[in-house]
Amino acid sequence: MNIIADTHTHTVASSHAHSTLLENLAFAREKGLKAMACTEHGPDLFDGPNLAYFRTEIRCFPDSLYGVKLLRGCEANVRKDGSLDIPANILSALDIVIASMHSCIFTPDSDRQVTDAWLTVAKNPDVDIIGHLGNNLFICDYETVIKAFKEYEKVVEINSSSFICRPGSHKNCREIVKLCMKYGVMLTVSSDAHIATEVGAFEHSVALLEELGVPEELVINSDLDRFAEFVQSKSPRKA
Repeated sequence: MNIIADTHTHTVASSHAHSTLLENLAFAREKGLKAMACTEHGPDLFDGPNLAYFRTEIRCFPDSLYGVKLLRGCEANVRKDGSLDIPANILSALDIVIASMHSCIFTPDSDRQVTDAWLTVAKNPDVDIIGHLGNNLFICDYETVIKAFKEYEKVVEINSSSFICRPGSHKNCREIVKLCMKYGVMLTVSSDAHIATEVGAFEHSVALLEELGVPEELVINSDLDRFAEFVQSKSPRKA
């Protein structure tokens, strides 16, 4: 499976990452990618950039560099009640919005609480992608949330970094991918790169998708035209 865009990357704007946006884009070119989303953490994370970054600073960069299209995005943090740490007026102006759960922000009391939070996220019109759903710290009723993601047209991320840094993710992602195939939920493969050399590193995710026989038509970033259609169709802000 050929992946043409990385939908989840970080830069030194989140200080636990180690490369600049220019370095990430240069490596994206070296990997043969056609597009890359810069998706910094929301400000609830201890070292995420402040809201001014998403309003103005990310817009200092051109739409394309080194032959790679830049998508200005974010990885918004999901709170216990399913709300996000970036306001709607900012989210609505971004190209790609990922919603993810992180243990330093949201320590769940039960699987039901995680499920309910995801069901709230599913209804949020500004959210495009559900980030690292397979995280073993946030077990939920996968079938219930996958059905909701289908209803509200969310894309589920299969995060390649999770197979390395989030123990238990492989088993969970296997179940998630099977459910996405069952209900026709679109997928995206991402690196979640925190250093330039990780941009375009999709091997673990692609291996799982190929093992399970996922059709390429279900993966938004396995085809340039399909990916462009996704970016343009999610909301008027991306037209």
